[in-house]
Amino acid sequence: MSTALAIPVPAPMQVRELLEGLLGRDVTVAMAPPLVPNAINPVTVGVYVTDHLEVTAVSCADQAFSVRAAAAVGLVPASQAEDALGAGTLDDTLRDNLYEILNIAASLFNVGEHTHVKLHAMHPVGLPTPPDALVRTLTLGRRLDLKVDIAGYGGGRLSFVGTPG
Repeated sequence: MSTALAIPVPAPMQVRELLEGLLGRDVTVAMAPPLVPNAINPVTVGVYVTDHLEVTAVSCADQAFSVRAAAAVGLVPASQAEDALGAGTLDDTLRDNLYEILNIAASLFNVGEHTHVKLHAMHPVGLPTPPDALVRTLTLGRRLDLKVDIAGYGGGRLSFVGTPG
């Protein structure tokens, strides 16, 4: 039996508290429809695995969240973040910052006696995402889809999806 079924999807408050702690800013979250990646709506995909490299969850962040959260954690001015939105990709600094956010977000899955989960890979917005990772973002059922607003930076979309191995 797959251990992926045992991994919990975080609650909105857990995500808000994690982001506020990381970003040092007020963050508001609200439930949103499922985030569907496509050519018009590019995303960053984080792939989370167990210690046995079994994919158990993915995160999906739209371009706006990817840029704004990465800028906020790195204290990049909001005006530069808005300029980066037009680029369609993340520069090295923003990519590293976003990786760190998604890496720490693995702690949202590591509760109680559940199997340990870690970030295995991040496929940033603007670069190709492997089809198997992209398909996992479309899984229905155990998922959390949020509209996230970061004080001073603006909003974006972030999803966490529990996936069968």
